Parts: sequence; structure tokens; C-alpha cells
Amino acid sequence: MPIKTTVVGSYPIPTWLYGDSAKGTLRDAIMVVLKTQELAGIDVVADGELNRFDPSHPETNGMIDYFVSRMDGIRSKFSITDIQQFRADAGLSYRSAPAGIVVGEIGEGVLNLPADYEFTRRLTRAPLKFTCTGPHMLTKVLTDRYYGARDKLCMAIADVLRRQLELIDADVIQIDEANISGHPEDIEWALPAINHVLGGIRGTRAVHICFGNYGGQTVQKGFWRNLMPFLNGLVADHLVLEFARRGYSELECLGDLNPKIGIGLGVIDIKDNLIEPPDLIAERLELATKILGPERIHYIHPDCGFWMLQRSVADGKMHALVAGRNLFEGRN
Repeated sequence: MPIKTTVVGSYPIPTWLYGDSAKGTLRDAIMVVLKTQELAGIDVVADGELNRFDPSHPETNGMIDYFVSRMDGIRSKFSITDIQQFRADAGLSYRSAPAGIVVGEIGEGVLNLPADYEFTRRLTRAPLKFTCTGPHMLTKVLTDRYYGARDKLCMAIADVLRRQLELIDADVIQIDEANISGHPEDIEWALPAINHVLGGIRGTRAVHICFGNYGGQTVQKGFWRNLMPFLNGLVADHLVLEFARRGYSELECLGDLNPKIGIGLGVIDIKDNLIEPPDLIAERLELATKILGPERIHYIHPDCGFWMLQRSVADGKMHALVAGRNLFEGRN
């Protein structure tokens, strides 16, 4: 099958959104993002995650706060004790405070992901990807004072997300998990919750795993080989994996991946302003197909979202992505 190009999700925030985030302005911005991807030749486009952008809290581009601030059972004002308890958790030193304190039963609250999808779906006829932060990532940025166990909290979040995603008919729904890469010890309780979410998706099920892009920095440390039991346990159609920044020496371990799960290969470094030449993209594809077989690579994409880059750089990288794929496949 031909290899498809896609984006991971986020796009640089158009400057006019910082001063005016009204619905009409947001619609214009999302249309720009979609049209930019279409003109670059991207096969499966996304809304740039602009529906989640909060100009008063831009640090995580809505990946975390948009979700937890709308769910029931989560408090967003913290005491000193709350912050101390959060900082005692391993692997979260990149945040100075929790995203929220769980003080009651998790519920959907005013979270409305289907409305976000419908808002974007009307703006393009191209195949559309909808992204959603996964239950493990959300669990790890919360301080729990209700459930008493992370597996219970994670599954409660997963249940809310599943019931929302069941209502969305996007071509691809992608679950984003950027903490599990450095914490394979969490797999036992993370995997059932992530699969619970995936089980409610009607379209193509994707899982994006990276090593972090907080402030343009790599956050997690680890190796793909340590995650193989997790990857093989996912009920996903394809994975969206980071490789361009890390290099391709770990590709061989994916030879043990369940053949029913396709591979999305990161070939664009989103932590570097250099725009990759198309022949470099083609070389990376050639290497991956030699190691894994051409039938294993379903998608190529950036390592992560583009939101930390300048728009001109992100746009150039998308054009290079498509040109490199075309060069590899001998397309005109």
C-alpha cells in the first residue's frame, strides 16, 4: 500500500489568536491550518489542535489543561501541600505544579470533544485526524486525593474519553501518550485504560508515543525495546512513533511488533529549525523499509507536533515530508 503522510496534531499558533480567540477568529485560523496542510499534499490532516488553545495558558498548547479543567471531580486551585505532593512523584520535574487535584468522582463535566470535531469537520473535505490526550498522560499530571490508586483513576479518565470518542467518526483518532515512554513500569495499569479508550473508536485507531516536547525539549528517557510488551498489547491499527530526533538505531526492535499493527515513522525533527531535504526523508524511508519491510510502514510524519516552531518552518517541513515520500515511491 502507498505510504501516507500525516501530522501528529499541533500547529504553530497564528499570531492573531493571541489577541482574539472568538469563534469566528478560531474558525479562520483552523481553516488556514487545514488549507496549509492540503496545499502541502498531506494525506490525513488535523486542526492544529487550535480548538484547545488557551491564550492565557499556552505552555502545553491545551494538551493537558483543556481536558482536566473541563472534567468533573478535578480542582484547579492548589495549596502548598498539593504542590509538594505532586513534586514527590517521579518523572514530572518538567512541571512546577499539577494540572489538577482529583477530589471526587471523575465525570465528563463540560468536556465536549464531539463538538470540537464537528467544528473542524465542516471546514475540510480531506481525510481528517482527531487527536486526544490519553488516560495515562492525564493521570500522571494529576494529584489524586479520591481514588487512592492510579489504576482506578486512569480507568475513570479512560471511561470519560471513550464515551466522548464513541461519538466521533473521524477517519483517524489518535491517542497521545508522551509519558509512558520513560515509565515502562506503568504499563500494567496504563495498558488496560488506553485499550479501553481505543475500544470505543469507530475509525482507524492510532497511538502516538514520543519522548516529550515540553518547551521544545525532550522530557523522557528510555528505549523502544523496553516498551515492546506495551506496544504489542495495544489494540491499535498503527503507531505514531518518534525517530528523527533519536536516530534509527532502534528500528530493529520493531521487528518484534505485532504484524497487525502498522508503523508510523517519525522522519521530521520538530526540535530543529532545519528543514529536512526530501532526499533525506527518502533515505530514512529506505532504511526503515530495508529493516522492517515495506509493508510495515503505513505513515510518515513529524516526531511530534509543530507548535513550538515558526509557521514558515513547519510549512517547509510539511512540504519536505510529502516530497520525500514521493521521491521514495517514485511519484511525480
